[in-house]
Amino acid sequence: MIYEFRTYDLKPHAVAEFEKRFGEAYENRKAFSPLAAFWHAEIGPLNQVIHVWPYRDLAERNRVREEAQKAGGWPPKTAELILAQRSDIYIPYPMSPEMRPGRQGPYFEMRIYTLNQPGLVNIARAWEHFLPQRLKFGPLTAVLRSELGGINKFMHIWPYPSLDARADIRRRAQEAGVWPPSAQKAGTPPYELLHQENRILLPAAFSPLQ
Repeated sequence: MIYEFRTYDLKPHAVAEFEKRFGEAYENRKAFSPLAAFWHAEIGPLNQVIHVWPYRDLAERNRVREEAQKAGGWPPKTAELILAQRSDIYIPYPMSPEMRPGRQGPYFEMRIYTLNQPGLVNIARAWEHFLPQRLKFGPLTAVLRSELGGINKFMHIWPYPSLDARADIRRRAQEAGVWPPSAQKAGTPPYELLHQENRILLPAAFSPLQ
């Protein structure tokens, strides 16, 4: 299983129109393969949307995209709204839930860490140790590593019913000493975070994951 994260930076005030056109075009596109999620950034980068597509592998991605374009009506006619585009392929860790349709949020926190190559292996080991304890406080949407696009990226996505709930869950997990994962406490090799990003995302009306 792979996930393609397509991140678009839009012109100011263009998010609503982009989502409208995308949602209309998606009605035909989903016959070829479904979305996992479609979000826009509420806190973090402004005027940004992220759509996530699951595929079995790169071969299926290429085939589906070609078939959808040949059928017409895809991609949506949104070019004049877009300032920049980025595509990244992520692979879920074995500890990651599958991104299935359903109601989890509506607030989703996406955190992306950049590490050196050994760091990707080492952070996963610490997470495997601490994640079962962290899940007692609240669910996880996904934890993945980058394969194509950004290099040495570690992404984790958490759902919350509100921003107040996010703050409360994070506080209680930290006070319990189970989060953030500590390689030293887990007895696993150390890792170094080189860069961190954080976004609070909200789903579009047509997003399978809400």
